[in-house]
Amino acid sequence: MKINKDFLAGAQSSLPILIGVIPFAMITGVGAVSVGLTFWETMGMSVLVFAGASQLVVFQLMSAGSPWIIMVLTAWVVNVRFTMYSATLAPYLQKLSTGRKALLAYMLSDQAFGVSMSRFVSAQAEMDHRWYFFGSALTVWTAWQISAVAGALLGSLVPASLGFDFAFPLSFTALMFGALRDRPTVVAAVVGGMVAVMAKGLPYNTGLVLATFLGIAAGYFAESLNLQKGAAV
Repeated sequence: MKINKDFLAGAQSSLPILIGVIPFAMITGVGAVSVGLTFWETMGMSVLVFAGASQLVVFQLMSAGSPWIIMVLTAWVVNVRFTMYSATLAPYLQKLSTGRKALLAYMLSDQAFGVSMSRFVSAQAEMDHRWYFFGSALTVWTAWQISAVAGALLGSLVPASLGFDFAFPLSFTALMFGALRDRPTVVAAVVGGMVAVMAKGLPYNTGLVLATFLGIAAGYFAESLNLQKGAAV
């Protein structure tokens, strides 16, 4: 059976970014085991949730003994960006059936979105957007799950006395610096970081939720100012 050329193109375009996906997925697997999840619980969460940043946040909250409602709310806030991703991709995939949209929505990731949109807006020739996105998303998803398995196995082999507390701040620091591309994102990071430090003593780690909301608000305000200045010129 001949494999769709756009599927192959999407898969090939995602290969270079796996350099960042693989270690992040491994850290997520290690982090899950380090907070007490079994191997199968870790893999179940990896497959069902498939959102590394929110998984790490939840693991951090679990280690702090936060209630489940705080975990759910925080994970929702962290993942709200996928709503914007979906809205951006919608014009390219709107003709698909509900079932196929659901599958592609489940496989949506930061990496697949970035690779696909970069190709969609720059493509000169006709292409099948669904197959390109599917190739990219499937490549990232497969690499993530395999790496999460490796991380979970590694985490179960390392003595608990060593701990993995460093994994959480290290991962989010890497994500943060990778996202600092313009003034609004810098403003959001600075405000969110300052609020998180000042609100550290709040119960149930609600300071993290507060810092997230205020950081997003500050970034949105900074972006609005940029748009106003651009309109005035």
